[in-house]
Formats: sequence, structure tokens, C-alpha cells
Amino acid sequence: MTKHEGGCLCGAIRYAASAPPARVTICHCKFCQRATGSAFLLEPVFAKSDFAVLAGTPTIYDHISGGSGKRVSIHFCATCGTKLFMSFERFTEINGVFGGTFDDPNWFECSDQTARHIFLDMAHRATVIPADFDVFHAHVTDNDGNPQDALRFDTPRTVASVAK
Repeated sequence: MTKHEGGCLCGAIRYAASAPPARVTICHCKFCQRATGSAFLLEPVFAKSDFAVLAGTPTIYDHISGGSGKRVSIHFCATCGTKLFMSFERFTEINGVFGGTFDDPNWFECSDQTARHIFLDMAHRATVIPADFDVFHAHVTDNDGNPQDALRFDTPRTVASVAK
């Protein structure tokens, strides 16, 4: 597979993914809303062995998750402030990339087969949830690692139309 590269706004930090993402998470939690300054985070998730920093050294901001109580580390460029990827105390084998930082942010598939929406209960009410995607009220697993039930809608819906 061809490596897919990305980096920060100023070009000081470059990274590459050497495999397709294991999954794509579309996260609507308050943390991701604040971290992106947007309604949600489009986060392709890679095994750490399939992801590498090619140039520069990201600065790390450690944040304790209000939900799990575990550390989430945001790796960013100290020069331009671009958030590039996250690593997780709770999920030590993966990195979640801020999807818009890839040189081609459309290279990875984001379909009902590869992606899921999480933290629907915190999503902006105007957000449209497409049909046939797995959707979760909160995280995919609880803090003990137990899987949660997914919702699937047969037609696209706004979050405002879904009863919480």
C-alpha cells in the first residue's frame, strides 16, 4: 500500500499512515467539539504500527477524559497549533488522527461499513446522521470494556429528530 501523508499547517511536522484505518470514528463528544472547534471529529483510527511521524516532534497535551478518567494525549505542532493525532491510555495500541490533516483527507473510506458515530447525545442538533451507520448514544464500550448497543436509522436524520 502507498503511504498516505499529512501534517500541520506550517509543515514542521509530517506523518504517514502505511495501511487503511482500522475504523473511522465520527465523534460528537464535547471534548472533540472543543478540540476541533467544530461539531464533530472525523477520526480515522490506525494501529500504532501503521502510523509514523516522519518529520518534526509534536508537542503533547495530556487531558483526563471526563468519561473514563483515562489520559487522552493530543499531539500537535507547537509552532502553528495544528492538532494532528491522539493517543490513548485506554486504547494503547492505536492512534486517532484528526482526519482533515491528511494531504488528501478523502483517501480513506468513510462508509456504513467502516465508520460509526459516537456520543450522539452530545451532538449538535442540526447534525445529520446518515442512514445505515452504527450510532451510539455514548461510547462504543462502557468504562469496563463492555460493548454497547448500536442504533441504525433507515433514513438520514438530524440529531434534533432523534429522541434522547
